[in-house]
Amino acid sequence: MIASTARLEAALASNGVLSELLASFDEIALPDGWIVAGAIAQTVWNAAMGRPGGDGIKDVDIVYFDRDDLSAETEAVHERRLRDRFRHLPVTLDVKNEARVHLWYERRFGYPIAPYRSVADAIATFPTIATSIGVRRNGVALEICAPFGTDDLFGLVVRPNRAQITRAIYEMKLERWRPIWPGLTFMPWDDPVPTP
Repeated sequence: MIASTARLEAALASNGVLSELLASFDEIALPDGWIVAGAIAQTVWNAAMGRPGGDGIKDVDIVYFDRDDLSAETEAVHERRLRDRFRHLPVTLDVKNEARVHLWYERRFGYPIAPYRSVADAIATFPTIATSIGVRRNGVALEICAPFGTDDLFGLVVRPNRAQITRAIYEMKLERWRPIWPGLTFMPWDDPVPTP
């Protein structure tokens, strides 16, 4: 994991937005807070393909876990606070309390899910193996949460994580990503998935 951490640090350093967010992580100040998913993977893909780190990245997902406050209002307050603090960055910050996702998931996606037990539990259900990742700073150290490891991420492989998503959701992601990152290897929906 030390080699993966160093490799990920180098890739993330190529994206000024993620670098600034990580350098200011104490100001993010969310319980069990993490930067997760697409912005991390896409930064790695950009670096591997010789593109600017932030190329094609329009938003950054920041998640946290607070089962003691499941209100949409509190989540919105955190999102407004962080969007205001980092308003100079050229991305939208999307802030979600993973402890409350089950309350709205069925309305949005058409089927219910069980409550997550932690941020790591949520990350293990993200739509692809490569994007099932979170990072944060703990002092100067970079912490990584990657339930499936980082082989797909650094191997530029997009493989479905069928823990929660549907084939249609996966295929929509592929349709969006193919023209932006044509150097990726896109695996079919039925491809075997590693176990976290």
